[in-house]
Parts: sequence; structure tokens; C-alpha cells
Amino acid sequence: MKDIVFSGVQPTHSLHIGNYIGALKQWAHIQQQHHCYFCIVDEHAITVPHDPTTLRQRIQLVAAIYLAAGIDPKKSILFVQSEVPQHTELGWLLMTIAKMGELERMTQYKDKSRKGGASGASLGLFGYPVLMAADILLYDTSIVPVGEDQLQHVELARVLARRFNERYGDTFVIPQPLIQQFGARIMSLQDPSVKMSKSDEHEMAAVFLTDEDDVIRKKIMRAVTDSEAGIVYDAEKKPAVSNLMTIYHHMTGQTMKEIEAAFDDKGYGDFKKALAEAVITHVGPIRAKIQGYLDDPTELNKTLDAGRDKALAVAEAKMKIVRNKMGLGR
Repeated sequence: MKDIVFSGVQPTHSLHIGNYIGALKQWAHIQQQHHCYFCIVDEHAITVPHDPTTLRQRIQLVAAIYLAAGIDPKKSILFVQSEVPQHTELGWLLMTIAKMGELERMTQYKDKSRKGGASGASLGLFGYPVLMAADILLYDTSIVPVGEDQLQHVELARVLARRFNERYGDTFVIPQPLIQQFGARIMSLQDPSVKMSKSDEHEMAAVFLTDEDDVIRKKIMRAVTDSEAGIVYDAEKKPAVSNLMTIYHHMTGQTMKEIEAAFDDKGYGDFKKALAEAVITHVGPIRAKIQGYLDDPTELNKTLDAGRDKALAVAEAKMKIVRNKMGLGR
């Protein structure tokens, strides 16, 4: 039996190279060895105010990006979360065993609620880590590729799975997180102390997979660097250039030592020019494929329909077990 992998991305904006390096690029490799479910988690995207028309457009965009980045529907199940209602059903059932204190400690809830005040935050924002746990546990997931900032959520899924198993009998697989050595957390091009974000207000902070070549060059050339010269990887002393080197590593396949040797006698300007061209070379074909899927979405929609049907069958089979264990229904 192959290990089962589950992961997903919110369709809140176009995806950037941080999403690609930290998730999509890794997924394309993982699907060669494992049975994978890759979800567009649109129900997580509605915990804050949103425009319905824009959300639907972004669901299509993210699906196109998944395929363009190498997710193979012959090897992986690609689907939209809201089209498999068992996710929210299991989310509610897990909420009955989740504890308020566990959710209050969730870092992302504290960060997001701090912006608008905890009293004004939605119940969905407070409880969405439980829905994330449901996403994972519904498919007997054993491996969850995540960034470091999501480790807390995977740990909650593990806690809830163990608690359910202890209370109702062995039902859920206990998932394990998977983090890659370099690139699990690509930082902002304008502030290397914060993660690259789809919603960053600074337009130069992130390179999106849909950016044109000239835009990529501008963003890379305007990326901040460290006060101390030298292309040397040191995440603590030189966080800005180390972040750029990580991106270069994933765009070219060169190791950190090889990058240091190649730019040993060069300055930041030369390095950023080379980085910009490396990103363009890597991202350009992906951007073209994305546009192709959006221009003619027939194949895209067929893939999502097929993925939905496969996910529905597995999810409902699991929910029958869960409902029976909990004494629900007749």
C-alpha cells in the first residue's frame, strides 16, 4: 500500500513562487511515489469577507496552476473542497471533540483576529483548523506536506485523530508532517523576516506564477539585500540573500555551495540579474500553460469533475464508518 498524501491551497489570490517552491514543486515529485489528494480549499477562503464572483475565478485559476505546475490527474486526485460535502460534515463532528483552548492557541487565528479584533472575528476563522483536520483525516492521510507555519495545524489533526480513536475506536490514521530542507518557507522580497504572502500589500514582495517577464525582473532587482556584502548562505546573519539563494536553488537545481562558488567574486546586482533570468526561465513555461487552461477550460473542468467523483466515493465510505462509530443515524 502506498502512503496517502493530502494537501491544499486556498484560492484567495494567484499563487506565487513561495507556493510553488514550498508546495506545488514538492507535490509534483511526491505524486510519483504516493497516492495523492490535492485540494483547492475554497471553504477555508470564506472565513473572511470575499467576493463570490472573484472566488469562483480564483478557483479556476488555482486549478490551472496546479496542472501547469506538474500535478498529473492520472497520478493524483485534484478536486475542489466544497464539491465534497463530507469535508464540512466531518469538520462539524470533530468540533464536538475539539477544545476551545486548543483553537485559541492557533497562531494564525491570533494573527488574523488581531488585525480586526478577536470579538469581530468569525466563528469560521476560529474553527477552521478543525476543518483542516477533517480535510486530512477524511482520506486516511499518512503524509501532509506543509510549511513550518502549518505544523501547528497538522499537530491538531493528530490530536483530534487520537482523541477520536480513544473515544470511539480505531478510525483515523495519525498523519505525519513532511517539510523539505530548503524552501518550505520562502520569505518576502521586501522583508525577509516575514513569509512571502499572496495578500502582501507591497506589490514588490512576491513573484506570482502569472507575472510577465518584465514584472519578474523588476521585483527581483528591487528585492532587499543584507548590509554585509557577499553571496553566502547564512539564514541568521544574511536572511535576505539566503532567501534569494533558496529561490535560485529551486529554479536551477544548484546547491548552496555551488551558488556561492559561482558568485564568489560578484555583487548583489549581478546575482539578482542571474536570479531574475533563472526565475523567468523556470516560470515562463508554467505561465504559458496556466493561460492555456484558462483560455480553454474544457480539460480543466473535466479533471476537476473526475477528481470530485473519486474523492466523493472515498469520503462517503469513510463517513459511513465515522457516523456508525458515533452512533449517528438509524
